[in-house]
Amino acid sequence: MDQNQLKQAVAQAAVDYSLTRIEDDSIIGIGTGSTANCFIDLIAKHKHKFQGTVASSEGSAERLRGHGIQVFELNAVSEVTIYIDGADEANARLELIKGGGAALTREKIVTAVANEFVCIADESKWVDYLGMFPLPVEVIPMARSYVARELVKLGGDPVWRDGVITDNGNLILDVHGLYPMGSACALEEQINQITGVVTNGLFAIKSADILFLATQQGIVTHTAKA
Repeated sequence: MDQNQLKQAVAQAAVDYSLTRIEDDSIIGIGTGSTANCFIDLIAKHKHKFQGTVASSEGSAERLRGHGIQVFELNAVSEVTIYIDGADEANARLELIKGGGAALTREKIVTAVANEFVCIADESKWVDYLGMFPLPVEVIPMARSYVARELVKLGGDPVWRDGVITDNGNLILDVHGLYPMGSACALEEQINQITGVVTNGLFAIKSADILFLATQQGIVTHTAKA
């Protein structure tokens, strides 16, 4: 199977799993990116089985509405039953790097609210050590240069993703040179303590609960270890 077929397969696995978790009044959290888009397209035929969704980006919200799926503001709902999203990298501890689509802050917020975070990815995203994919950091615009200097002190090589403005009106610094990453939890905390950082794309302090990984041999399910 090519990469697109793998994405379709893992999105279908997530749909099948979600249908075992949701009820008529459930709200599903929807992530951002090509694999999440596959999930949106596949879950659309089951839209009568749940109340609606919250989306981590304007792009995902628009795609959901195009399928006739109701999109709620997160502040308007009291619970998100399950959150489905992709990743740019994932390891055996289900720690992730996310943010290639510049939606990392909203993704992290929805993840925090959701009862369960299901990550879906193809085998190209599976790594032994995080950091080969540049780590996205969302930054308040006036702090861009300062934050970049602080990231250099942490051993990174930050590059401004020029021309990209997040849905929150902020900038993205992509941090190279962090491979192989040691403690993802410690680094996530360190970067978030830099003044001017909104958040970074490490999902380690709160990692995925389940990872469905599409491989040439089929879907492999990884669960978070207690």
